[in-house]
Amino acid sequence: MSDPGVEVIALLGLAGFLAGWIDAVVGGGGLVQLPALLLGVPGATPAQILATNKFGSIWGTATSSVTYYRRVKPDLRTALPMAGVAYVGAVVGALIGLHIPKAAFYPIILVLLIAVGAYTLFKPSLGEATALRFSGRRHSVFAMLTGFVIGVYDGALGPGTGSFMVFALVGLMGYAFLEASAKAKIANFATNLGALTVFIPGGHVMWVVGGVMAVANLLGGYVGARTAVAKGSGFVRVVFIVVVGSFIIRIAGDLLGAW
Repeated sequence: MSDPGVEVIALLGLAGFLAGWIDAVVGGGGLVQLPALLLGVPGATPAQILATNKFGSIWGTATSSVTYYRRVKPDLRTALPMAGVAYVGAVVGALIGLHIPKAAFYPIILVLLIAVGAYTLFKPSLGEATALRFSGRRHSVFAMLTGFVIGVYDGALGPGTGSFMVFALVGLMGYAFLEASAKAKIANFATNLGALTVFIPGGHVMWVVGGVMAVANLLGGYVGARTAVAKGSGFVRVVFIVVVGSFIIRIAGDLLGAW
């Protein structure tokens, strides 16, 4: 398959920057980047789309992870074990994702997004400050279980992974939005790496398109992380609601054949 033209690659780069910014602030940039790849490279296989999306995304999550770590100082005693099991989960998910139709997941994603968005919208105090619901070993086990389950999902499909991870850390574990985003970025880097462990040896990455999206994602991730840290948890919450709402409209439109 030949590479797309310069104009298409430029538009894919713009989508990559926006996806990197969204991923860094609240997660879920894949729901911008994946549709862009599907439209821009219609001749690509599902595995090529997923692999190229992951290759672009990992540079953005790496940049935002470092920025968050330097400015927020998330507790690595939770973040690193969660990231480790998320990596394993993503490897498992990527192996599954090579053999299943992605469209089958859309109804499930839509229901999850509606539940997550409604819960966040109608509970204004959610994520304003850290008030952990678990401690000690229970906290670590719950974090690792969350990392593994979402890692499997990310490897198999991916869209909305960062948003689901942020919500799990905020809504289920009691973190503030900013600290949750910092930990989610570290785990999301691990899930991208896990998926690429399967996709790169399989020869599924479209390198020219992936390279452009990688640079764009890196820049978007850097700008997004700095914006989130400067604006605080309230800003992240607002972006979270807007992004989740946009994803609901996008996926519902796909299911109804509106696009």
